Amino acid sequence: MSGDQPAPDRILQLIFGYWATGILGTAASHSLFTHLEHGVDTADRLADRAGISVRGAQALLDGLVGLELIEVRDGSYRNTAEASAFLVDGLPTSLSPFAVLKMGHMGSLAGLPDAVRAGGPATVATVEVADNPHWEGLVQAIAAQSVPVAAIAAGLLGLAGAGEISILDVGGGSGVYSGIWLGLNPLARATQLDWAPINSIARRLLTARGVADRFTTVDGDLHTADLGTGAYDLAVYSHIAHQEGAEANTAVFARLRSALRPGGTLVINDYIVDDDRGGPPFALTFAGEMLLKSKQGATWRRADYAAWLAKAGFDDVTFHPTPSPATLVFAR
Repeated sequence: MSGDQPAPDRILQLIFGYWATGILGTAASHSLFTHLEHGVDTADRLADRAGISVRGAQALLDGLVGLELIEVRDGSYRNTAEASAFLVDGLPTSLSPFAVLKMGHMGSLAGLPDAVRAGGPATVATVEVADNPHWEGLVQAIAAQSVPVAAIAAGLLGLAGAGEISILDVGGGSGVYSGIWLGLNPLARATQLDWAPINSIARRLLTARGVADRFTTVDGDLHTADLGTGAYDLAVYSHIAHQEGAEANTAVFARLRSALRPGGTLVINDYIVDDDRGGPPFALTFAGEMLLKSKQGATWRRADYAAWLAKAGFDDVTFHPTPSPATLVFAR
């Protein structure tokens, strides 16, 4: 088509979007990006190294070139800078485990029309229970998304030189914030509140980081657990708000305000949409995920956070965009 006539290309790309999930997840499951990073650069060699068919290796390579995740020149393949940074196994920022995880979730999208009709999941969201075995894979797979954001927050707050500080991480999952911040500040101590199965994962991971001697866990539910009074200099609420409704977020923020010492800071990390709901694209799209998988969650506006935090007693609230899809919020 030419002139002002619209073309169907972008719509077709969206319709076939699940192929991107499948190709990326499958390539990650066979460590193709890692092999490419180590110089295994042809379909034949990749097939041999990964233990897959040559035909299968070529199909994945073609798809990854189409997705602009790898490049080909004279029959030799290599990762793009983006793939080298975020898809090679073993890197703290590797999203490959998350790609594999999300490939396994594709079938759940068939329930989205019913969720849209009903205003939520057709059945009770089993994700929101302590004994769900998926936590073992999930909390580690999503940790990589928070690694750069936690480092950015540490820099903005000057944590490396903050001395003896006490940190509370509510719903801390893998303990990624505590791990990074304790590594930067040898005088800091951190406490994580989360369900027992998740805390056990965090303790194991922070032991591997060498900071477990300054890391404490409290088993409990963030909605009901006692957070204490005036005990912490910093509190973290990362990727929790989008799972909760307005009343629940306001209530937790009020309890976190009480848990902080005078002058303490609440750090929120989440996918936040503009007040007019015009962007950003990732946060807007993620709203469907929350409709399908949570009871009251959504991707909330900046105005929502500002109102909840003001009601909870915070009078200094700032928003900080990051290179990731998430936004940092500091409240004092």
